[in-house]
Amino acid sequence: MPFSLLENQKVHAFTNQIIQRGAVGEDVIELQSRLKYIGFFHGNIDGVFGWSTYWALRNFQYEFGLPIDGLAGATTKAKLTKATKYTKQTAQNSTATKTTTTTTKTTASNTPKGYSQNDIRLLANAVNGESRGEPYIGQVAVAAVILNRLNSPSFPNTVSGVIFEPGAFTAVADGQIWLTPNETSKKAVLDAINGWDPSGEALYYFNPATATSSWIWGRPQIKRIGNHIFCK
Repeated sequence: MPFSLLENQKVHAFTNQIIQRGAVGEDVIELQSRLKYIGFFHGNIDGVFGWSTYWALRNFQYEFGLPIDGLAGATTKAKLTKATKYTKQTAQNSTATKTTTTTTKTTASNTPKGYSQNDIRLLANAVNGESRGEPYIGQVAVAAVILNRLNSPSFPNTVSGVIFEPGAFTAVADGQIWLTPNETSKKAVLDAINGWDPSGEALYYFNPATATSSWIWGRPQIKRIGNHIFCK
């Protein structure tokens, strides 16, 4: 990384606000520009803090020994400022370039079954947060439940919408979804995407040792895998 060589680069425009997913504007343009400068961000500099920016920021935080939270707070911005250079003119040029170049659209031809890499990462995070420690078939089953919800008209029609639907998953509520997934979780996601559904087309699952909702106990049960009961 061009770290020490850039210590004197003082040109920056970051405000004092914490930059997080969903943000838009000049701060995000600067964030994307700096991440792109050192090879972490590969998308268009568009000023929209989406999943590609989020994962680029987390990777930067990991490589630079920062807390990995996907938030551009004071410490992360200071490290970025020290490790990169940035001018508004450079960002404007990069933003303008995207309108004159051809970009590859994410389709089923270059991602598994049409799922983006961000979808796959988020699915792996969810599987890891919900079912690490479960047998492998149980992890695939959890991934399959998420995909079954995605294909059901009763649930949101995006991966992030399903996973972050209020009250849907314990790992979101307790923050374990943001733990770094292992390779087993990623493999389980790909197996589910490729059609393996050990859950028996379940839309729900629960741990009978910890479940407190009487509603979930009333769902028609399909099977038990590890610590989870899968149901319709």
